[in-house]
Amino acid sequence: MFKPVHIVGGGLAGSEAAWQLAEAGVPVVLHEMRGGANGLWGTDAHKTDGLAELVCSNSFRSDDPDNNAVGLIHQEMRALSSLVMREADRARVPAGSALAVDRDSFSDGVTSALAAHPNVTIVRELVAGLPPADWDSVIIATGPLTAAPLAEAIRSLTGEDALAFFDAIAPVIHFDSINTDVAWFQSRWDKGGAKDYLNCPMDRDQYEAFIDALLAAEKTVFKDWEANTPYFDGCMPIEVMAERGRDTPRFGPMKPVGLTNPATGRRAWAVVQLRQDNALGTLWNMVGFQTKMKHAEQVRVLRMIPGLENAQFARLGGLHRNTFIKSPVLLDETLRLKAMPRLRFAGQITGCEGYVESAAVGLMAARFAIAERQGRQPLPPPATTALGALLSHITGGAQAASFQPMNVNFGLFPPLEPPPKKDQRKAALVARARADLAAWLAA
Repeated sequence: MFKPVHIVGGGLAGSEAAWQLAEAGVPVVLHEMRGGANGLWGTDAHKTDGLAELVCSNSFRSDDPDNNAVGLIHQEMRALSSLVMREADRARVPAGSALAVDRDSFSDGVTSALAAHPNVTIVRELVAGLPPADWDSVIIATGPLTAAPLAEAIRSLTGEDALAFFDAIAPVIHFDSINTDVAWFQSRWDKGGAKDYLNCPMDRDQYEAFIDALLAAEKTVFKDWEANTPYFDGCMPIEVMAERGRDTPRFGPMKPVGLTNPATGRRAWAVVQLRQDNALGTLWNMVGFQTKMKHAEQVRVLRMIPGLENAQFARLGGLHRNTFIKSPVLLDETLRLKAMPRLRFAGQITGCEGYVESAAVGLMAARFAIAERQGRQPLPPPATTALGALLSHITGGAQAASFQPMNVNFGLFPPLEPPPKKDQRKAALVARARADLAAWLAA
């Protein structure tokens, strides 16, 4: 009989991890503070004590596995007998090509399945601080609303920030959608590598029109429980800068000094810089462009920037209270904490974004823990699959200095060699992913 694996957190990641372990014959103790005694029921966002409660949307986004990375990861999870995907399919409501669910039916299905499983013990309690030393295999899946005692303990153990602040997140753009006939590669004052930054120039009229649009754009509104949460230092939204003075961005992240536009031989009035966001170079981050504009407004306003007229966004900016660790430096390739390998992390606390991604990381964490319990070497899925691409991003593929939560998208996948025609790229990535997943499962 195997020793139990302890899972802290009964959200989508924790629930999926518990199911995978239990189905493999490994006993699980699932610790969830909601529904516990001594006033431990609930968080600022949750409304029930059900497992896998959906708190901000009922959508699992696209279910198209041929044209969307989210749909592809759905397909891969189904191939791995995912409980989250099984119950999402059962609770499905009409939503076109998207997978949307009845929230209550979905949570009830997950909760009932785990409560009835003979290998699962659900304990309603708060794990205050690091798990006890005799828990030799632990998956921490506490999400973006991790209780303060555990978050403080993680910070003390890792030396990295992992507490609640407003994350003002900058948009990330697919490199192949940037017009490099307009934008040019150059580091400020030519310091660093010649291709460290992409620069999008603005003349005075373009800058003034951009600031007008920025100030007029519709912004997100804080929830009551977020109202007193501070910003991270250095993460001031670009529109908040502009509100403090029209030229503030031009003397901040948009300052043109140290940069010469090779097309004109002169310095631009303002410059928007982009910095490589992943090791593959397929995604580029807008430097200093954290924003709380609504998503449709971001697309409209940011496409006013020369060179970004046709920009395709892998991630739009946002502003929300969050708790996540700097996974690219803290976790190994099987999601173990390097400083304490008995601890694995899963779900949004690892820096993935979205319901599906959280469950997917929980699934992978569980499979790694299963392998260890069975005396096998954990084998991560290939980086060419949707699961593997997401795992690779959060465990080393992302740039640690600018690491922020990310959805799965085709920009995380290794490029194809030789590169196919643009209209054939998705089909080729999907075909490779399916072949490589099949080979991994067979192994």
